[in-house]
Amino acid sequence: MNSVTVFDEPLLEFASGEMLEHPRDGLTLFGPVDSKGIEKPSHLCYGVVGTKSGVGAFREFVKVVNRPIPTDDNLNEVLWPHFPGFEEAFHAVLPPEPAWVEELDELVVKNAASNLDAHQRVFGVVSLFLRQVRAAKKSDEPFRFFVIVVPDFVFTNCRPLSRFQGGHGHRLGSREQHIRSQMEDFFESYEMEQYAYSVDFRRQIKARVMELEIPIQIIRESTLRLAAAEKRFGVRQLTPLSDRAWNMSTALYYKAGGKPWKLGGVRDGVCYVGVSFKNTETSHNACSAAQMFLNDGDGVVFLGDEGRWYSERKGEYHLNRESTRRLLSGVLSTYQSLHGKKLTEIFLHCRSSVNEEEFEGYQAACPDGVKLVAVRVAPERLGLRLYRAGTRPVLRGTFWQVTPNRGFLWGSGFKPRLRTYDGSEVPQPLCIDVQHGEADVMQVAKDIFGLTKLNYNNCKLGENQPVTIRFSSEVGEILVSNRTVKNHKPNFKYYI
Repeated sequence: MNSVTVFDEPLLEFASGEMLEHPRDGLTLFGPVDSKGIEKPSHLCYGVVGTKSGVGAFREFVKVVNRPIPTDDNLNEVLWPHFPGFEEAFHAVLPPEPAWVEELDELVVKNAASNLDAHQRVFGVVSLFLRQVRAAKKSDEPFRFFVIVVPDFVFTNCRPLSRFQGGHGHRLGSREQHIRSQMEDFFESYEMEQYAYSVDFRRQIKARVMELEIPIQIIRESTLRLAAAEKRFGVRQLTPLSDRAWNMSTALYYKAGGKPWKLGGVRDGVCYVGVSFKNTETSHNACSAAQMFLNDGDGVVFLGDEGRWYSERKGEYHLNRESTRRLLSGVLSTYQSLHGKKLTEIFLHCRSSVNEEEFEGYQAACPDGVKLVAVRVAPERLGLRLYRAGTRPVLRGTFWQVTPNRGFLWGSGFKPRLRTYDGSEVPQPLCIDVQHGEADVMQVAKDIFGLTKLNYNNCKLGENQPVTIRFSSEVGEILVSNRTVKNHKPNFKYYI
């Protein structure tokens, strides 16, 4: 068995059941799949928190996206299509004035972001934003989402490896951080709670805001820049304004509860579960998590057990039988409580291989009459590459089947719809290995290829990885690095 196939670009479904390849084409011509008609647009109620300059920049950005944004004269319309305006594309109204606005004192935010203690720094900045969201939730406004406009100095200072000049306070070693997370100090005043959270601003605020039951969209202030920036060292360069309008508008519509598109022509009752692992920050343990997706784009998240799952000898993560049973049982019960649709097939997508003990645990949780298949889906970062004659790279959608159960899929590559390759490196394939259960690897690869188009955090033709693998590490980092947060929301829109 040694054959090469090029899959057609998967079709997406939009309003009135219309099908097209590119989400930007479908939204422009037909509108979102859940549209009730452009003559009856829904109004999205939202709030904004940021500094005075950040809130002002977002207001101006909303004014711009509420009208058509043409492609710049020096750019290719195929690669950078115009934006028709928010209401035209999504059949919904994004009010130019938010229902709630809170401006933070920039000096106060900058002071909190300059603390040399990483835990105090990130906890303090996140608390400034969350305090305002919490206050807004006490009002009677039916908020769909909140926009968090973050100054660029917060993005620079509030990440795990952030380093900056100056600041106040003092840095703590890992041992002292661990001690502070466990007990109070008689001679120094601090909040124990802050040492139990991630030192990454995005991961921490995503986890802590879940108790308020409202999704947030985090936007760097510089992303809202309307005029082109001077091209020089140190100045952040952005994609064209129309491209940013497409990506941000799609994310906001999804977080408001909308569904921009779904995969067309797929099998009913099929779900895909991405299994991920993340090492904990305070011990040698790792924690498991599962993200479940349906072909219509619905997704749920479930946090699994913590334990010594990582094998240094094999370089892989493996759960025991009971933990795998609880993991799949947990995500399936969460799905049933939210959606309740009947399932016929479950495909497990894992970066690590699945051993016999793990698959037995998954089988124990699988409902009677439902087909279960375990698939290893792993990027070939340093391995196989495929080249074409000439100057263009391999086509997106190329699948090289090497055995009845194994093959390589290129999610990146030359895209005929765009008439170019929009990457910067030699395209990397995904290694697809059907390890347990019975399934046609060709069909498995087609399903995975379709899942590269379900990222609602932007509006692209397709990604190089399926959503089950693409977001597995990000979801795991939010859940695992903030274990003290108990009110984890199962809906995927809270994590992206």
